[in-house]
Amino acid sequence: MTYRAARQVTGGPAMVDALRKSPADHKYDHGHALIVSGGMGRTGAARLAARGALRIGAGLVTVAAPEPAMAECAAQLTAIMLRRCDDAGALAALLDDARLNAVCLGPGLGLGQGARALVACALTPRDAERPPRAVVLDADALSAFADDAATLFALTHGNVVLTPHGGEFARLFPDIAARLPAASDNGHGEARMEACRAAAARAGCVVLLKGPDTVISDASGRLAINEAAHARAAPWLATAGSGDVLAGFVTGLLARGFDATRAAETAAWLHVECARAFGPGLIAEDLPEILPKVLGTLAMR
Repeated sequence: MTYRAARQVTGGPAMVDALRKSPADHKYDHGHALIVSGGMGRTGAARLAARGALRIGAGLVTVAAPEPAMAECAAQLTAIMLRRCDDAGALAALLDDARLNAVCLGPGLGLGQGARALVACALTPRDAERPPRAVVLDADALSAFADDAATLFALTHGNVVLTPHGGEFARLFPDIAARLPAASDNGHGEARMEACRAAAARAGCVVLLKGPDTVISDASGRLAINEAAHARAAPWLATAGSGDVLAGFVTGLLARGFDATRAAETAAWLHVECARAFGPGLIAEDLPEILPKVLGTLAMR
């Protein structure tokens, strides 16, 4: 497959129809997303993800934070709910509520055994009668397994989305990343596609490899490109926290019932459109706030 032969993500009628809500819908018809936060002083990334999940249409969003960070979160959250979560045992108790149907871990989570235990808890199947819970793993949730990626991949499944940037990708898939040429070399786009496809096959889930040419692959090898270059250039996304919002967008769509591939593709496309709509001066907080305008241009009203 050549770079240009990969399917390009576009905001066509099917995407618009999927994003609409019915006038008769209840909030629980659009799911309940849970964003797991890091400790005090590290909650901003989770709050950005939570705002993204709420703006993209999740019916409810809750941030789960350890006790020392509760006051910090409470001072910043209004429509987003807050629950205490000190460790994996507490997360398991929260997830007993089957209405929590999508979980995001990684933004500001921290590293170490505690982070790994939280990720393992979220990935543990609920029971034999229900499909695995939708999970987004970003940032620290990926780097926490850099020395033992096989343990992570033994837990991941088709309803999981990994959202690494280049550095995180290299930590999880060092042998695959080693085959990538320099960005300026010819064939870089084709190599990124093949790398993403190989990574998704190994992990058994959807991989969204971030970059100006974001590549998305599922475990079967289905590939899509979300290009933020040329006419769709969005250089303002190179700002702290923008990836956290993207993780929140994906999580919110998973909560709404999108499958993992469609959630990743739709979120990536809207992420770029938000940056293009806002323009220079963009900071991460602006992305969820400009999303209603972007959705309005798609005839979502």
